[in-house]
Amino acid sequence: MTINLARYQIGELIYNGTRTLVYRGVKLDERLSVILKKLGPEYPTFNELLQFRHQYVLTKNLDLPGIVKPISLEKDGNGYVLVMEDVGGISLSDYYSGPLNLEEFFNVGLSLTKILAKLYRNRVIHKDIKPANILINPETKEIFLIDFSISSLLPRESQEILNPNVLEGTLAYISPEQTGRMNRGIDYRSDFYSLGVTFYELLTGEVPFTSNEPMELVHCHIARMAKPPHLVKADI
Repeated sequence: MTINLARYQIGELIYNGTRTLVYRGVKLDERLSVILKKLGPEYPTFNELLQFRHQYVLTKNLDLPGIVKPISLEKDGNGYVLVMEDVGGISLSDYYSGPLNLEEFFNVGLSLTKILAKLYRNRVIHKDIKPANILINPETKEIFLIDFSISSLLPRESQEILNPNVLEGTLAYISPEQTGRMNRGIDYRSDFYSLGVTFYELLTGEVPFTSNEPMELVHCHIARMAKPPHLVKADI
């Protein structure tokens, strides 16, 4: 499935997921290098369309370092294409093939913490912090946070109990309160929990909890303690 937008030259496909396709391209009238993110399904649901518009509106109003800025939201067939600036980044999950050394880790970790602090001051909760949603520019080592499709613009929200297969977020990184199985609302601390899981993976090369059973993963986040990182990787 390709993108048909007259004002853009579509280049390489850089991500092919179940929900979205991501291309590099050029905005022809400005000769500007851009990233184009397209909804994958030919007939997206109303909720998918809503989330796409939501991330455009939210990030358009955020003028913060470390947040990839949207340029426009274009209609394409039955869905949308989100056009964003090209920061020359690739995801942390693709850039690093294994655990980071401490110098690399602290550079990435400090940048991410500063980005989340700025989000919190702007009353934004990302709700899906993970290496796949973090970009790094290989040359400048700048860090960027992407994918605000399920983010909230509230200082606090509640979460209903949902089937773990339809929870917002990614189960390996999800905070206990995002599972809807705790008597606790979602606020900025939820992002810092997911950031902690991300840090754990960057340091050890693995996430704290693994399971093929969604309910078991949910239980782990709520009730189990992760193995200390130095027991996974002795030189930490």
